[in-house]
Amino acid sequence: MNLENLVVAAFVLLSSYWLTRCLSSPSSRLFYLLDYPNERSLHSHPTPRIGGIAILGSLFAGLLLVYAGRVSGWLHGAIWSHFDSFQIQQIQWILLLTLCIAVVSFADDRVGVSPGIRFGVHAVVACSVVFGVGVKIDTIAIPLLGTWVLGDASAFLTALFLMWIVNLYNFMDGMDGFAGGMTVLGFAFLSGSAWIGGHEALGALALFIVAAAGGFLVYNMPPAKVFMGDVGSISLGFLAGALSVVGISAGVFDVWVPILIFSPFIMDATATLLRRLFQGKKIWLPHREHYYQRLVLSGWGRKRTVWMEYVLMCVCGCGAILYTFLGDGARLILLGGWAVLYGVLMVGVRMVEKKNSQDV
Repeated sequence: MNLENLVVAAFVLLSSYWLTRCLSSPSSRLFYLLDYPNERSLHSHPTPRIGGIAILGSLFAGLLLVYAGRVSGWLHGAIWSHFDSFQIQQIQWILLLTLCIAVVSFADDRVGVSPGIRFGVHAVVACSVVFGVGVKIDTIAIPLLGTWVLGDASAFLTALFLMWIVNLYNFMDGMDGFAGGMTVLGFAFLSGSAWIGGHEALGALALFIVAAAGGFLVYNMPPAKVFMGDVGSISLGFLAGALSVVGISAGVFDVWVPILIFSPFIMDATATLLRRLFQGKKIWLPHREHYYQRLVLSGWGRKRTVWMEYVLMCVCGCGAILYTFLGDGARLILLGGWAVLYGVLMVGVRMVEKKNSQDV
């Protein structure tokens, strides 16, 4: 990491803060895009859901600054300085696909898009990462137990992974400061892992995403003045998945590193989906059964819950960084401890619910 990257990140952070403040003002032409409370919500008042525009707008403004700096010659160390042409093409592809998915998501926020079209676009974008960008997850290494070679299924499983990350990010965007905090902390750890692995382009881009989300988060902390909306959560979910696959494909980090980093979202969304399936519930209907929602509804409140989630994100992120430096035996112990941790947390949520029901 160098000074030029930090200068661009500071520009992105300030731009995001300013754009979020402007867009969330009642005088904004987009202020009418409100998130009204429903059966899935934890908020009680209509709230603007245009924060994702500020996040993406500031991110791409920063990337334009990088491009202008490279053309003029005053930026020598930022994002596209020391990388081969293939790395540059990968980043460009991902940014283009991010714009495509953002446009459809904004349309969904504004007028509504049918689930078929929405998931169809997600599928096309995910396949474009695999076949257009040219990256996929070929193997999954389990420490001491061997390596699972995905073979012909690698392209399909990678696309499925990307679609799941895109949608779970949206599922988990249901509490003040939650998805914004996951973006700041998650991409910060992803950036650190990329720098450690020597992929400076990936590390710089993730750093700029951290900055873009940071400016938004100021206004998104409980009680939130603005939400990111689908244009934010869907696009950030795609970036989380795509950058993870790029890093895994390039051998920058092991597949478990991004899974550990984003596991507070992955585990909650996946466990909730499976539980609802086993209970015979319609999984596509809105609900408030995610673990973080259950904590809030059990009396913890949004502030206490989101700060607990931040602690969990930091623990998982530090575990992901530590994983990089460990031998196979220690890695297996770390993954086992991680699984036990989530088991304990899920039981803990049930205990909180039980105590709350007894108190009532």
